[in-house]
Amino acid sequence: CGAISSPRPSPPPSQHNGVSKQQSKRIVTLSLLRKRSEHNEGLVSSLEELALHQEELHSVGPVLGRTCGRTLRILLLQNNVIERMDPAELKLFRSLEYLNLALNNISKIEGLGSMEWLRKLDLTLNFLDVDALEESVDELSECPSLEELFLLGNPCMGLGVGIPGVSDSASDGGATFQRDQIGWSGCRAYVVA
Repeated sequence: CGAISSPRPSPPPSQHNGVSKQQSKRIVTLSLLRKRSEHNEGLVSSLEELALHQEELHSVGPVLGRTCGRTLRILLLQNNVIERMDPAELKLFRSLEYLNLALNNISKIEGLGSMEWLRKLDLTLNFLDVDALEESVDELSECPSLEELFLLGNPCMGLGVGIPGVSDSASDGGATFQRDQIGWSGCRAYVVA
């Protein structure tokens, strides 16, 4: 007699180091938040600063905003694989003052318009290019407290002069930006601390 095997149910999304891996998209989970909030006695709801760098995150996900979005002032997400910031995931971050997204895969600034307290945004070494510059600047115009923006190492800073397919000028309707041999005139190509 041959045994008939029934189809096995698919296993739940795997957990690895507190990061959910759903359809190959890694997002922040509650267990990762608790692990990274040890300095706050594991209390997630009152976190003011959170470092989630080098977690191979593709997105923030909904958990972070719901658990500590109202209290979080500093969020460090550098050196992940984030391609875009989803407005739905960021709308709950009402107190965020500093967001570090350096060394990710971001090609356009989006989803930050609701962050009225954002003072410092670090997008060093991403993929922000000239063709998305106008939309990105429009998005940031909704952040009245923004004082510091770091774009060093992005194609829009003009460091790709001489690369085929890279434009040498851009216009935003009223102002025209010209790229010279070291970057955009009127922009500093270095970080001032």
